[in-house]
Amino acid sequence: MSLLLYYHPLASFCHKVLIALYEQGNDFRGELVEPGNPASRAPLLDLWPVGKMPVLHDVGRAVTVPESTIIIEYLDRHHPGDVPLVPPDPDAAREVRLWDRFFDLYVQHPMQKFVGDRLRGEQERDPRGVAEAAATLDTAYTMLEAHLAGREWAAAGTFTLADCAAAPALFYAGIVRPFPRGHENLIGYFDRLMARPSVRRTYDEARPYFSLFPYRDAMPAHLLSQEAD
Repeated sequence: MSLLLYYHPLASFCHKVLIALYEQGNDFRGELVEPGNPASRAPLLDLWPVGKMPVLHDVGRAVTVPESTIIIEYLDRHHPGDVPLVPPDPDAAREVRLWDRFFDLYVQHPMQKFVGDRLRGEQERDPRGVAEAAATLDTAYTMLEAHLAGREWAAAGTFTLADCAAAPALFYAGIVRPFPRGHENLIGYFDRLMARPSVRRTYDEARPYFSLFPYRDAMPAHLLSQEAD
């Protein structure tokens, strides 16, 4: 197997890359990394001492690629599917990269503030930081509601890198900070994402791990079921 992906099935940035791999139909082997297990983390740290996931190792080309966006761009160039996830047109590619960054920076990151804060002890909580993260998510939801009017996907008129970023960002953000009522464009887009086969497969595979999510009490009951819908 030429492609090895070091990942964890609960991690949102890993979901982003898994969606891209499934979209492109790439064969790969998943190397599950247990964050609290030094032996499990050792191969990842040998490749990328920063230790963050996901990391892709292309055995055939002897190349190690960290960071979810860079991994997907690498796959697009060296292991492409039928439709590119970053379009060749420079203006369309710029739009895709902009919305990829938007979902990572203004949806994923503030969502992770909620999750990280809940994992802390009571005396280490950061209510001000969580309030700031909530405000960032509220702004992002409002911007997305306007941006998605009349659009099927986030950018360039087709499913792209931006949508690979959107699916996990919105999946978890919608749990920690539910979408406001009346945001029908955002809700419709999220529903289309969740119906996409590559996205559905990713979350069906993650389902056994959802009980570990710190906001599992806010998850819809069907997500905690061990059986797919």
